[in-house]
Formats: sequence, structure tokens, C-alpha cells
Amino acid sequence: MKSYIIEGGSKVCGTIKVSGSKNAALPILAATILNSGDSKLYNIPNISDTKNTLEILGILGCKIKRNSGKIEVNSRNMNKFEIPEELMHKMRSTVILAGAILGRFKEVIFTYPGGCDIGSRPIDLHINAFKKMGIEVKEEAGRIRCKTNRIIGADINLDFPSVGATENVMLAAVLADGTTTIHNAAMEPEIVDLATFLKKMGAKIDGAGTSIITIKGVTKLTNVNYNIMPDRIEAGTFLCVAAATGGNVTLKNANPGHLSAVINKLEECGCTITTSNNSIQIIAPKRLKQIEIKTMTYPGFPTDMQQVFVAMLLKSSGTSVVVENIFESRYKYISEIRKTNAKITIEGRSAIITGKRKITASDMCCTDLRGGAAIVIAALMAKGKSRVSNIEYILRGYEDFDKKLNAIGAKIKLEDY
Repeated sequence: MKSYIIEGGSKVCGTIKVSGSKNAALPILAATILNSGDSKLYNIPNISDTKNTLEILGILGCKIKRNSGKIEVNSRNMNKFEIPEELMHKMRSTVILAGAILGRFKEVIFTYPGGCDIGSRPIDLHINAFKKMGIEVKEEAGRIRCKTNRIIGADINLDFPSVGATENVMLAAVLADGTTTIHNAAMEPEIVDLATFLKKMGAKIDGAGTSIITIKGVTKLTNVNYNIMPDRIEAGTFLCVAAATGGNVTLKNANPGHLSAVINKLEECGCTITTSNNSIQIIAPKRLKQIEIKTMTYPGFPTDMQQVFVAMLLKSSGTSVVVENIFESRYKYISEIRKTNAKITIEGRSAIITGKRKITASDMCCTDLRGGAAIVIAALMAKGKSRVSNIEYILRGYEDFDKKLNAIGAKIKLEDY
């Protein structure tokens, strides 16, 4: 098991380069199945989720090459369409492989995905969309088999703008017969990145980034080189680290346009934010102002930033309220942060954070990916030495998290025991 030993109380200052986006890289890696050829990808983050995805692609018959920041996937000889159960359970996003495998082979077998336990994330939207596209779906002993002779373009109306369901439909529709239109589609930047990658392969996609996406099926796709977008959640996390410690941090390889809602809330807190095309600088005050936040689908405030803001707001001058509207079980990490003498009250979907209090070092355990980042922020604020265990969750989504923090003046040590 791995842990972080953190000596809190230091102000962070300096420059960080933001890694490639986890949530863009995973569906794009899945999409490399579709061209039956070569895909050269740059800016793929070196995290456990991408490693697991590449392992699955290898098991399915793809050839993988890694070379100084570049990953090459050759799917020409891919010959399997069943996703290994043990790897399927490691992360939620493995379900995205289903749409790509279906698009290529017209058949896929998989089990229910795993990942962080943050509430109900059913795949009914994915399954119902597949059925509308002429795909037969059968469940046998926990295994889901999807099969068809031909995928047919269809009008898909999503009950909720699910990122995963939007991506899966896009992947299944690219090589389908006819035109598929997704209504109430997710609008996140990662959807745009996937569409841009697929279009570079030769797909015909319009409307990505809006609530209506249209995919006109093509007969084949070509080889592609592509650079993954920067990780907006990693960027937002480091902005909150700076705000929590009263720091001054500049982020390189960051797109401020992807973080408008986050930047607006940091400015409400009293932070000074300066942006350019690919950088963000934050200068934090000694004491943050209290604020209110409600998580929403993009372009609203992202649910993936809720946890780190809750931890950061322990430094606020009053009482802040954060309402989680996306996932009902995303407050499990708070019981760990309370070990630092933090005062956070949960009322339904609302977290009420009382600032001003001195928090103290403690041993804490990560409960999920973003909750783990929040716990690290709490430890960075607390006086004394904290141990943060079960950091495998953090390693799923943050590349070189401890090294980047140390580079801006944090005192954090990785222990493996």
C-alpha cells in the first residue's frame, strides 16, 4: 500500500505544468479500436486508469508502443471483443470500450464497471441507446452481451446529459449505417476532444459541445496523430491548493476556457486570477471569503471539483454551503477530513463548511479519487504531520501528484509499505 506523509502549513508558490486530461484520454484510447490501424497519441497522462485501459487494449489484440510521452496503438490485428472482467471492475470508464468494440465488431461482451463509490451511475442510458441502434442486448450471469448484424443510425434522447452515454453512442455510431442524432448530449470539453479526434480519423460529427450531436456513419477511418487536451480537473485542483494555502501559482498547459465556473468561484472567494490562452495564475488572499456552490452539468460548476472546494473552504472567513446535485454519495470523504478538527455538516445533498477554525494534522484514508485530493488539501492546510493512506485512488487520476506539489513548496513524501 502507498501513503503520503504530509507536513502541513506551507504556502505554495511556483509553476506547474498540467498533464493531459484523464477524462479525454480514456475515451480516445477506446476510439483507437475503430480505425483498424495506427493511432499516435501525445499528452496521455501516466496514471493507473490509462495503464489499465492500455492493458485491456493489449489483451484484446492491439499492439502498444510507448516512447517519450508518445503512445502508439495499432488495432489492426485486434481479434477479441470481450472486456476482461477483472479489469472492467477497476474503473468506471471501461464501459466506454463497449461502444468502440461494437462499432468495430458489431459485438461486445462486458460486465458492470467498477471505479469510485460515489453513488448510483447506472449504465441503463448506454444500454437503451444501443437497443435503439438495432443492437440486441442480453444479460447472462452478470455478463452483458451486445450483438447485431448492422448498427443503424437512430435518434437518441438521453434522459440525462451523461458524459459516458454520449461518448458510447458516438463511438458506436461512427461506423454505423445512417445518421445518429444525440439529443440532450453532454457538452463537456472532453466530448469535444473525442469528436475532434474522431473527425481527424475521418468521422463525420457535428454539434459536439452543444446539446445536439449528429453523427453520419462512414465506412472506414484512417490513421491519426493527436494531442490530448489538458486536464481541467487537475488544473482546478492545483488552483484550490494555492487558494487553501494562501499561495501564488501559475499553471502552464491549462485552458482557462474550460474552467470558467471554477475561476468565477475562486474570484468570489477573493483570489486574483490572471489568464492567457494556455496559462492561469492564481494569487490567494490570507483568508478566503465564504461562498455558495451548486454542482451542475457542464458548463455549470463541475461535480469533480466539489470535494476540493469543500476542503479549501475550511480556510474561509465564515460559513460556506456546497450543494451536490449530480451524485448522491459524494460526501464519504468528509468523515476523514473531520479528523483534522474541521467542522463540516451534511444536510441531505448540502455540505455546510465552517471556516476560521484551526485544523490539525491527522491520519486519513482516501475514499475515492477526488475525495482523496480533498484530503491531501486538508493535510496541506493542517499544522503538523498527516498520513494519507489508500492513495491508489489518487494515482488513478493525478500524474506525479506528490512531485508537482513538492515543486511548488509543499512538503509531501510518498511511502510504499
